[in-house]
Amino acid sequence: MTHCTNQDVLARLSIIYCLGLCLGAGAAGEPPVITPGRHGSPPSDAFVLFDGHDLSKWQSASGGKAKWKLGDGYMEVNPGTGNIVTKEQFGAVQLHVEWATPSVVTGEGQNRGNSGVYLQGRYEVQVLDSYHNKTYYNGQAGAIYSISAPLVNACRKPGQWQTYDIIFHPPHPWNGRIVDGSITVLQNGVLVEDHVTLIGKSTTAALFHGAVATGPLVLQDHGHPVRYRNIWLRKL
Repeated sequence: MTHCTNQDVLARLSIIYCLGLCLGAGAAGEPPVITPGRHGSPPSDAFVLFDGHDLSKWQSASGGKAKWKLGDGYMEVNPGTGNIVTKEQFGAVQLHVEWATPSVVTGEGQNRGNSGVYLQGRYEVQVLDSYHNKTYYNGQAGAIYSISAPLVNACRKPGQWQTYDIIFHPPHPWNGRIVDGSITVLQNGVLVEDHVTLIGKSTTAALFHGAVATGPLVLQDHGHPVRYRNIWLRKL
C-alpha cells in the first residue's frame, strides 16, 4: 500500500486544478476579435441604428414611417409627431447614444430640452437640459426616470453634444418568476448609474409594460427639438 504525503496530495490537487482551468478555457473558446471604433464610432460587431443618413431602422410608435426631422448627420424630434421605435427588438445590450438639447434655452425644470431613451420601450434613461437647471433628483439627465437619481450631474452646456454609454441586462421571466435586470450608465464618460437593479416595473410614460426577454429601443417626443446622432449597440 502506497502512503501519500501532504506534499503529494497538494501536488495532485494542483495538477487537477490546472487541468480544470485548461479544459474550461477550451470549452469557452478563444474570444472573438473585433475592431474598436474611434471617437465613439461603432466597433466592427455593432448593430448601427442611426448613422446620420436615414431613419430606415425606425418607425413611428403609432405605426408607419418615423416623422422626425433629418439634419446634417443628426435626427431631431419633430414635436407632436410622437415617439419613434426601432423595428428590431433587443435583449441585453451595450448601447451608445449621442444627444443634444437646444442651444437656445427656453423653459425650466422638466420643460427644458426634455426627451428620453427607453430600453425595451420600458426603462427610461432621462434626457434633459440639466445644465444649471434644477428639477427633482430622479428626473434629471442621467436618471433612470423615477427609479434612480444620477450619481453626479455630468451635463454639458445646452447645444453641445453629449453621450450615453449604457450596459443593459433586462429583467425577464424565467421559470414562473421575474429575474431582476440591471442598468449601468456613463454620461460623457462619467459613471452616473452603477449597476442599478431593475425589477421589471416600467418607468413613467413607458410605451410597454411587463418584463420581457426582448423589446425595442424607443426615443421620446416630449415636445422639445432634442437632437440625436451616432446610435449603435452591441448585443450581449
